[in-house]
Amino acid sequence: MLFSDVVAASAAVRATRSRKAKIAALAELLAAAGTGEIGTVVAWLSGELTQGRIGAGWRTVTGLDTPPSPAPSLTVTAVDGVFTQLTGLSGAGSTLRRRELLTELFTAATADEQSFLLRLLTGELRQGALTAVVLEALATATGIPVAVVRRAHMLSGRLPATAIAAVTGGEAALAAFRLEVGRPVAPMLAAPGGSLDEALAELGPRVSVEHKLDGARIQVHRDGDQVWVFTRTLRDITAGVPELVGLVAGLDCTSVVLDGETLALTDAGRPRPFQETMSRFATAADTADLLLHPYFFDCLHLDGTDLLDEPLHVRRSALERVAGEHSIPARIAPDAEAAAEYYDDALAVGNEGVMVKSLDAPYAAGRRGRAWQKIKPAHTLDLLVIGAEWGYGRRTGNLSNLHLAALDPETGEPVMVGKTFKGLTDELLRWQTAEFPRYQTGTDGHAVFLRPELVVEIALDGVQASTRYPGGVALRFARVVRYRPDKEPAQADTIDAVRALGGW
Repeated sequence: MLFSDVVAASAAVRATRSRKAKIAALAELLAAAGTGEIGTVVAWLSGELTQGRIGAGWRTVTGLDTPPSPAPSLTVTAVDGVFTQLTGLSGAGSTLRRRELLTELFTAATADEQSFLLRLLTGELRQGALTAVVLEALATATGIPVAVVRRAHMLSGRLPATAIAAVTGGEAALAAFRLEVGRPVAPMLAAPGGSLDEALAELGPRVSVEHKLDGARIQVHRDGDQVWVFTRTLRDITAGVPELVGLVAGLDCTSVVLDGETLALTDAGRPRPFQETMSRFATAADTADLLLHPYFFDCLHLDGTDLLDEPLHVRRSALERVAGEHSIPARIAPDAEAAAEYYDDALAVGNEGVMVKSLDAPYAAGRRGRAWQKIKPAHTLDLLVIGAEWGYGRRTGNLSNLHLAALDPETGEPVMVGKTFKGLTDELLRWQTAEFPRYQTGTDGHAVFLRPELVVEIALDGVQASTRYPGGVALRFARVVRYRPDKEPAQADTIDAVRALGGW
């Protein structure tokens, strides 16, 4: 397959906001890809390299000055081969050799191919072809039900592996994927809820009401004596959290996969600020004075039995059996009065609110649905920062007023819903001013525009209809709560969640 075919499909995707059109363009490309190319192609379409980091940063790539080729000649295999060579470079002379390889590659590329390579290598390949869209295109190209493709991806955790299995082995190969202890599963996500009464009315009497902790999401795996601890973004932090490893190693089981939260506590047993908990994830240094405490709320596997498809009440029984006192307390099928009392208790001990979960729902890994709803005193949304304006007055010299966006679930693209500078401390202003240039894509002199990669938690009083922003809604009295380095951009809230707060 010619590299130009991938570039043309990418351009077609960027040119339309129609999810159906995106899927059609990608499906046509994937159907034409060879078995040795499909894994590479789907990775590129999602803005990733199969090799991971290859040592070709922004400064290196943007410093190239090569005239484009007049006609396309590069193949997918040839381009991927260059990336593999770059990965293996190290030691004396590697910088020069890296530049030589990149120069040769860009010289052989057309102008459109150069543009695609630049965006791919610098992490700016923002075209709406997110994983969910690519998975649907893969299903269309192979004729395999999309639910089967999604589940295989959820269990494999790797888009190229899913694509290769679909093309080489069909539905049977995808169905063969199983939860593998030691390989993280994309976490199930909760939707922002309205009030406690509304959540109970929507989900019915068969619910679990649990304290919502202001902690960091973790997923722990154990197979015999081996233990792994992963973050919400599936990053392995095992080496930095020995107290969690020791606790999981001591559970009465042979193998287990648990989902939960961890947080640091004060001497009085109250939750420490979220940033203090996250500091443990950033370093493996000795921080014995800031021990993490786990609170598990789900069990996905126990002693050889996968539980993903079992309803929550079955998974909850397994959780309590294996995790015991480390299971987060819950009120099972409470009446409205008992649920309200539990909600008040959660706030009194310093937690954020409660989670209301359907006892009959399976674990929808990697997806956000109404089966889990988070209820807090103030509405909060996890939004993307897509820009910031230079401040004035005491904020002169700092990037201040944030441009906020939610995800369009149809296209995977950010949709602007408001701005705010409220809640920004002097420390955050300094951090933003230093950090944002790493994500900058352009400027108009007054504002800088950013790749949608930073997730920020925003508190708000509600939303209102508005023609000012593309999403048709605007945030009311929005203020910054904190940044969420534990969340990937794809885990930000959708425009549908924003509109739901207004009753639409």
